[in-house]
Amino acid sequence: MKNWKIYLYLILTYILMQVGSIYLSQGLFTNFPWDEQYTEKDIAYRASAWSLFIVNTIAAIIFLLFMMRNNPFLQVFKGKKSSIGNAIVWGFLGFFLAMGGQMLAAAVESMMGVTAGSDNTAILSDIAKVSPIIIISMVLFAPFLEEVIFRRVIFGGIYQKTNFWIAAIASAVIFAAVHNEFEHLLMYMMPGLVFSYLYYRTKRLLTPMIAHLLMNGFVVIIQLNYDKLLELQDMKQAIIIFFQ
Repeated sequence: MKNWKIYLYLILTYILMQVGSIYLSQGLFTNFPWDEQYTEKDIAYRASAWSLFIVNTIAAIIFLLFMMRNNPFLQVFKGKKSSIGNAIVWGFLGFFLAMGGQMLAAAVESMMGVTAGSDNTAILSDIAKVSPIIIISMVLFAPFLEEVIFRRVIFGGIYQKTNFWIAAIASAVIFAAVHNEFEHLLMYMMPGLVFSYLYYRTKRLLTPMIAHLLMNGFVVIIQLNYDKLLELQDMKQAIIIFFQ
């Protein structure tokens, strides 16, 4: 199958997944026999979590089938690919690069008067506290599906017609825009640029997937333990004051 057809099918699958999760969530909220002990808000969160998990699972299976049946699809760059071990190492290094880039972007946004914090992340963490199944979507499915779309399809497709920088910037802008938080466009772009570099550097899609997975996992851990971290910070401050 020609690459442009695979691009089309994967992008359509990704869009249908996003739209389908909304309608499935509404259906689950309205028709599923939820336990009466749940509040309306809890039911909405659980419906959202399970709908996202279901459509992500279906989309991931479709993506894998396309990729397994079309091996040339993964051949983007000339030259030898990095070894699996090297790709994993760069994936871990990429996590720190992406986090550093995002911190730098947050500092720039702060100087521009943009309020810190992501509404998307806050909502997802609230849902995760009620329905942890969404963590699988956030930590496993999102890195896989998004890297296939934004790195292989968009970055890879543009790179084959232009060069690294045009492809990296274009894919990073689209990656940021899809998250629908335009005030944090720069903060989403920075990881996107890092992920493109990792893909280009190792010639393996596995590398940005690992970095993306680690980044999302780190954010989930921080968000779910935010109250405890605040308590530790307050305790540390109290100890400092006591000894002073």
